[in-house]
Amino acid sequence: MTAEAKPAVPPLTERQEARRRGILQAGAQLAGRGGFEAVQMREVADAAGVALGTLYRYFPSKVHLLVALMQDQLQHLHASLRRRPTAGDDAARRVADTLMLAFRALQRDPHLADAMVRALTFADRGVSPEVDAVSRLTTAIVLDAMGVENPTQEQLSVVRVIEHTWHSALITWLSGRESIAQVKGDIDTVCGLIDLPADTR
Repeated sequence: MTAEAKPAVPPLTERQEARRRGILQAGAQLAGRGGFEAVQMREVADAAGVALGTLYRYFPSKVHLLVALMQDQLQHLHASLRRRPTAGDDAARRVADTLMLAFRALQRDPHLADAMVRALTFADRGVSPEVDAVSRLTTAIVLDAMGVENPTQEQLSVVRVIEHTWHSALITWLSGRESIAQVKGDIDTVCGLIDLPADTR
């Protein structure tokens, strides 16, 4: 093993996974009631019925916890979309509709959405693996909607721009600076990059 390599993390046992899910659920409930500031680690531990030290072994900070919640929600969305993908022959339209579906899912619980997006914004290098997992899931969701299995570097660049726009639109909507109609317009506009000929981008 090289100096840079890290030992493989063993998979969670069934009991550990159940405890982890209980912690995530407790965090989601607290965030749903009061947003980012309402998620206090001692309260999460109490609500989940675990010791504070146990909570920190699973999630070293509330940013880790909230980013993990975003990952969890995206995993559920990805699985749902694979069962029932958005319809349409136009890749740009499918991606735009898919991202608006994700947006509306977050819209149903704005306090939780705000907490998760703020956590992603505040995340430092210590949370990089969790943030990377969220990014990979978002990329997979967009590529599935595009109908692309083996993307080119150019396509991945377009996907990154789409992801950045979606994230920015979430932030501006949550801050009250952009309406849902404006969010949809931004997403429609950036998804138009998908169908542009390469030499016009």
